[in-house]
Amino acid sequence: MGASRNVAPIIIKKKKIIAGGGHHGGAWKVAYADFVTAMMAFFMLMWLLNATTEKQRKGLADYFSPSVPINRISGGGDGMFGGDSVFSEDAFPRNGTGASNLHPTESEAARGAEHGEDGANDSIVEQEWEVVQDMLLGRGGESTVEKDLFQHMTTRTTDEGLVIELFDLPGRELFRADTAQEAPQLVSLLRIVRASIDHVSNPVAVGAHVRAYPVVLRGDPVWPLSSGRAQRVRHLLESFGLDRERVRRVTGHADTKPLAKDPMSVENNRVEIILLRRP
Repeated sequence: MGASRNVAPIIIKKKKIIAGGGHHGGAWKVAYADFVTAMMAFFMLMWLLNATTEKQRKGLADYFSPSVPINRISGGGDGMFGGDSVFSEDAFPRNGTGASNLHPTESEAARGAEHGEDGANDSIVEQEWEVVQDMLLGRGGESTVEKDLFQHMTTRTTDEGLVIELFDLPGRELFRADTAQEAPQLVSLLRIVRASIDHVSNPVAVGAHVRAYPVVLRGDPVWPLSSGRAQRVRHLLESFGLDRERVRRVTGHADTKPLAKDPMSVENNRVEIILLRRP
């Protein structure tokens, strides 16, 4: 009996074995989800830029950063003063007509609709330009000669205005090679352009672009050549009856904005006649 009391108790220890490295949390999943979302948004943005027109992109930009007033009165009230104080020239509120009051200073004038019309002028101008574009592009069906002639012309609407672009085609140049001397087809095109833009009163800008030349040339002619061609187009338009007071800018762009992948392609030789949005 005494010997049995001296026996040490038996202790059984069960050890739990965990395979692997244990739980590290799920923070990486959140970071990965954010990364995938950002990449999806990026590719959607790239697709939208490629699939929309310039006018649609401007509308999207205005949605997130409006460039036109939503309400004609942007002050805090609609009572007697409509949000403006008695000292409106010194007040912070702006009304939607683009200025703080009837007599704003140049620094106080806000960017609003022209002549106080809430976008009405822009709408009218766009309609007038559509008429001009129809006149320009609709003439191509009158004869085979004109159909070939109008292959040199495109039109597009930009933030600056309505751009009428006349460009060279392989073997069918609008100017004599490497000179500012016009070819007969350019004269015919400018007559049609002048007759069409007479239906609107917008000011006009003229610009000329030329192809690049080999770097081995001693003197690069792109700047004087583009400037000379722009001036020649202006002179021809005025000789056909365009009011010289409407011409606000004549620019030679040299070879700085090529259209074709090959900077030396003749398709980079072009003239732009722009009906500007504002005087």
